[in-house]
Amino acid sequence: MSDALAALLDAHVADPERRAAITAAAKSDAPAEDRWRQISRTLLTPADDHALHAGLFAAVFADWPATFGPPPAWSPTAEERAAARIAALGDDFTAIHRRSLDEPEWFWQKALAALNIDPVTRAERVLTGEAHDPVWFGGMRLNAAEACFHRRDLDRVALIRGREGQPALDRFTLGEIKTRAQRVARALRARGLKPGDAWAVDMPMTADSVWIYLGIVLAGGVVVSIADSFSPKEIRTRLEIAHAAGIFTQDVIPRGGKTLPLYARVVEADAPQAVVMPAGDTLAVELRDGDISWADFLAGAVDDGPFEAHVADAADPSNILFSSGTTGTPKAIPWTHLTPIKAAADGWAHHDLRPGDVVAWPTNLGWMMGPWLIYASLLNDGAIALFEGSPGGRGFCEFVQDAGVNMLGVVPSLVRAWRTHDTTRGLDWTAVRCFSSTGEASNADDMLWLMARARYAPVIEYCGGTEIGGGYICGSRMQPQAPSTFSTGAIGCRFVLIGDDGEWADEGEVGLVAPMFGTSQTLLNKDHHAVYFAGMPAGPTGETLRRHGDRMAHLGGGYYRAQGRADDAMNLGGIKISAAELERACAVHGVHEVAAIAHDPAGGGPSQLVLVVVPDGAPRPADALKGDMQRAIRRDLNPLFKVHDVWVIDALPRTASNKVMRRVLRAKYAKRATGRA
Repeated sequence: MSDALAALLDAHVADPERRAAITAAAKSDAPAEDRWRQISRTLLTPADDHALHAGLFAAVFADWPATFGPPPAWSPTAEERAAARIAALGDDFTAIHRRSLDEPEWFWQKALAALNIDPVTRAERVLTGEAHDPVWFGGMRLNAAEACFHRRDLDRVALIRGREGQPALDRFTLGEIKTRAQRVARALRARGLKPGDAWAVDMPMTADSVWIYLGIVLAGGVVVSIADSFSPKEIRTRLEIAHAAGIFTQDVIPRGGKTLPLYARVVEADAPQAVVMPAGDTLAVELRDGDISWADFLAGAVDDGPFEAHVADAADPSNILFSSGTTGTPKAIPWTHLTPIKAAADGWAHHDLRPGDVVAWPTNLGWMMGPWLIYASLLNDGAIALFEGSPGGRGFCEFVQDAGVNMLGVVPSLVRAWRTHDTTRGLDWTAVRCFSSTGEASNADDMLWLMARARYAPVIEYCGGTEIGGGYICGSRMQPQAPSTFSTGAIGCRFVLIGDDGEWADEGEVGLVAPMFGTSQTLLNKDHHAVYFAGMPAGPTGETLRRHGDRMAHLGGGYYRAQGRADDAMNLGGIKISAAELERACAVHGVHEVAAIAHDPAGGGPSQLVLVVVPDGAPRPADALKGDMQRAIRRDLNPLFKVHDVWVIDALPRTASNKVMRRVLRAKYAKRATGRA
């Protein structure tokens, strides 16, 4: 270690006193975790070359036993463990987690109290019913949006808005959010909305979209979540499945100096009545007959006295979100008025969201992290931080500093962009106490770089799904955190790994042990039992297992690492999409058959889309096929999906039942990508 350490410091540290301090800390007799904590938090700075950070990390943990799992880049002090909010339930997170499984009556009542949720009608029992069809909080009546305001400090700042190109920040109190959301609810009721009616939101994640979302729920409506990047075809599909009565949208989307159409796509989708918000001061489009401007919509609000939020049964739907399956048709997943409690409980238990915390997570209401951000922030008495613009540039990174963000959520591809373009240089992110990463597999070196931006705040890896309302596996601020790994099952969640031979294994497909609070119990357009339970084996001691689709590996020291999808779905840039959807879009000229696979780079990081093509007749050049299929994906699915490579072969490998063997294709392509094919 001495020679390598000396060479590393020679290359990166000129100050002799600092060199001596780092050397002394690295060579001390203290445990490796303590040595690294001292070096990372007191002797390294974000301005140091990442090579110094990574080199010292490797040197300190050079003798770390493999049986301990990957070395932790962050480990809590005794004081930090005790300060975690969930530590009020005990001083050992593993014990708290176990009790959340064994005593759901005790745990979820504690969670409601911690989140200050006071329902109109309380439940007699937390859990009754069968494992595959449980009843959670039976008889409880509440409104999830109203819970964000009830018995809370309406004078505190609850939303901070930044805008691209504008240095000034806007701050809104919880009372202002409530007033604006109630006005949306009054206007909807004036237009005839009845409890259970569905209204879609197809907008960027803006401050206005927050009170629109909450207003629909306050009125008793059901939000239909649609991502602002979707094609007209995908918009139409979601509107039809949800039977949406209307849609909130925006005229255009300003992004990176360009103006992208949004209302035009909604019109092409033959959407029902649209309420159209201007991106600027005035509308930039002409409206269809029957559509109305945002200003005219609000003008129709009727103030007929104190506002009364609709009181719903806890199991009633409040939001319809969509998740791709392996058949090509998106699954329509209802979130109930209970699902936000799962999201907020994850924020409390795992991310340690505290009253007054500022929470930023670049996302969209079309994906579950949009509603998650609203509820996890507000039900934990924190503030939502929204940047209206591209999160990949310097402007967003300055916003994180200026807004005093305490919890910053990311997708790994965004971290890679910040690192590649050095967009955080010179910024002060020391207010960040916690990062969180979700949506796609992360790269350990990128996550180490990210932690160093905040003088080593932990990254809580977070994996779950729309049908879970949050995570099933994640990290904890009461436990050491190793980059790109998970340290625990989510609170209230237990799972097993099913090997390829069908036996219980340390590596394999995830089986969630039912019942699990927050998980879906119905689908609008599919057989819920067939999708999640049919064909699943019983657990090791006879438990009912629920299908999820992820593959995980159990490492030493209690850590887990994601291994991608077990089914034919993939995550591209944090967006889940089925292979079938991609393949259907790629049926272009010159293609006889195509298989879409996700390639995971050897060094880790986000999955890359590879299209394996069997040509129709004389082969066309791969570049020409790639261009045609990229244009088709952009037109029919999502312009954010990028084709990494096109691989032309003679025939697709198939099983005896004629299913494409995508796992075989992934393995062969991985060898091909490394020159070993």
